[in-house]
Amino acid sequence: MKLVFVSNYINHHQTALCEELNRLAGGSFAFIETEEMSEERLAMGWDSKAGELSYVVKGYAYPYEMRDLIRDADCVIFGGAEDEKLIVPRLEAGKFTIRYSERLYKEGRWKFITPKGLMKKYRDHIRFRKNDAYLLCAGAYVAGDYRLIGAYPKKKFKFGYFPAVYEYADVHEKRRGNDKLNILWAARFIDWKHPEVMVFLARELKKAGIPFNITMIGEGDLFKKTRGFAKHLDVSDKITFTGAKTPEEVRERMLASDIFVVTSDRLEGWGAVVNEAMNSGAVVIAPKQIGAAPYLINNAVNGFLYNATDYRQLFDIIDGLYKDKDKMLEIGSKAYETMVNTWNAKVAAKRLWEFIEDPRHKISDYKEGPMSRA
Repeated sequence: MKLVFVSNYINHHQTALCEELNRLAGGSFAFIETEEMSEERLAMGWDSKAGELSYVVKGYAYPYEMRDLIRDADCVIFGGAEDEKLIVPRLEAGKFTIRYSERLYKEGRWKFITPKGLMKKYRDHIRFRKNDAYLLCAGAYVAGDYRLIGAYPKKKFKFGYFPAVYEYADVHEKRRGNDKLNILWAARFIDWKHPEVMVFLARELKKAGIPFNITMIGEGDLFKKTRGFAKHLDVSDKITFTGAKTPEEVRERMLASDIFVVTSDRLEGWGAVVNEAMNSGAVVIAPKQIGAAPYLINNAVNGFLYNATDYRQLFDIIDGLYKDKDKMLEIGSKAYETMVNTWNAKVAAKRLWEFIEDPRHKISDYKEGPMSRA
C-alpha cells in the first residue's frame, strides 16, 4: 500500500509518527514538503535533518513528482498546503483521503457566518462530504468547527502531533530534592502566547512568600518588553530569561522542572510542548482553550486546565501544588504514563494504519487516545 503524507515541512513534531508509518508501510511511504522551512523555525532548531530521511520529497522543488504521488497513492494524509488545489483532483475522483487539520476558527466561530469564510469552507470541505474522506482532528475544537459546516459527518478522529516520547527509569530523578518550585515556560515571545502572564504570576508567588524560580525560554517581538515588565513589577530576581534553546535543550529543562506552564490563547491550534512536558514528568498547567490540553489532560489527575490569561487561577493551582509536593510528583507520574502508554507516535501510527488497511475503513471503538471518535 502506497501512503503519502502532505504537509508544509517535516519537523520534530512529526518525525516520530512518520518513522512509524514508514515502518508499517514497509517503505512505501512518502512525506511531501510543500514549502521550505522558514528561517525563524531553523533558528529555533526545528530542522529535523529531513535530508537524511529517504522518504521526504521536496514537493516545492519537484511539483510534477508531487502531483503524481498524490494522484497515485492508495491513501493520502493531507496536512494542508497553501495551495489547496493539490488535493482537489484526488477528492473529486473519490479516492481514499484523510485530512489532518487544526481548527478552522481559531479567532472565533463568528467567522462561520461570513460569506467569504463559508464559501472557502464549502470549496475545501463540504462538497467532499460524501466521498471517501476522513478527518484527523489535531486539537479538541476541530471536530466542533467542522461540524458547523457539515463536513466529514461521523468521520472524525481524535489525533494531534506526536513529538518523540522517551522512557526513563526514574522520570523524577532530576527534580527530586528541589528546595523551591522550578517553573518552566517555553514559547515564542508573541502576543497570543501571553508571556506577560508569567510576570503577573511571579508577582503573586513572590507576594505569597512561596520559594520559586521561573525560567522563560524563547525569543520574539515581546522579549525585551516582557523583561522590562518583570523589572517594573520587581520580579527580575525570580525570572530567568534564557533566550532561544534547541528542542533538545528544552526537553532537558523540562526534566528538571516541577511545573510547566502554557499561557497561549485559542490561537494555539495544538501546543506540542504539552506532550513534551508531560513526557518529562512535569506537572503541566495549560489553558483549556488550546487544542492539546483537553485531549491530553484529565484535570487534576495528570495535569491542570485553567482559563487562558487568568493568572489568579494559575496562582491558586500552583499554591495548592506547593502545599502538597507528593501530589505534585504523583500528577507528574500520571502525565508521564499518559504519554508512554497512550498519546505517542507508536500508538497513533498503529491505530491509523489499522484504519487505512481495513478495506471497509471501519470506524474504531477506541474509548480514548488517538483514533478514538472526535
